Amino acid sequence: MKKLILLIAVVLFASCNTTQQTIIAAKKTLKGEWSLDKISYDRQGIFDVKLYNDATAECFTGSVWKFIPNNNTGTYAVNQSSCVSTGARKFRFTIPKPEGDGEYYFMFKPINEKKKSTNNNAGYRMALQHLDDATMTWAMTVSLEGKPFVITMNFNKIQ
Repeated sequence: MKKLILLIAVVLFASCNTTQQTIIAAKKTLKGEWSLDKISYDRQGIFDVKLYNDATAECFTGSVWKFIPNNNTGTYAVNQSSCVSTGARKFRFTIPKPEGDGEYYFMFKPINEKKKSTNNNAGYRMALQHLDDATMTWAMTVSLEGKPFVITMNFNKIQ
């Protein structure tokens, strides 16, 4: 019986350790600058989408995101001249352990120069659908007319 309990404990520890190693590897891959090149939706139509309580999806297209994993911070810059609010914004991010569905998520919240929340401590959560050395895909599910509406964001690594 003791051997069975020890075996279960070892398996649980190994599985937790593997999850943590996956998160560390993801953060290393994430490090650097990325361009948000394409935003798409799970249904056809024209939608007026404001992302992260900040700017329209059109303004986010082409934005540059920089991730600094050693302190879980980053910036993104909306630089399209046709957008009302341009410039760099700061954020704090994390990739928590997967929940019951086994899916990894990317979570972030906007912060100011003093690293304090600028959005009443509210943040955003996106499914981390894909991440490799060159591309990354997030999917954020929101509600539209009482039904799930999925916004997919495709990034390409700049450096």
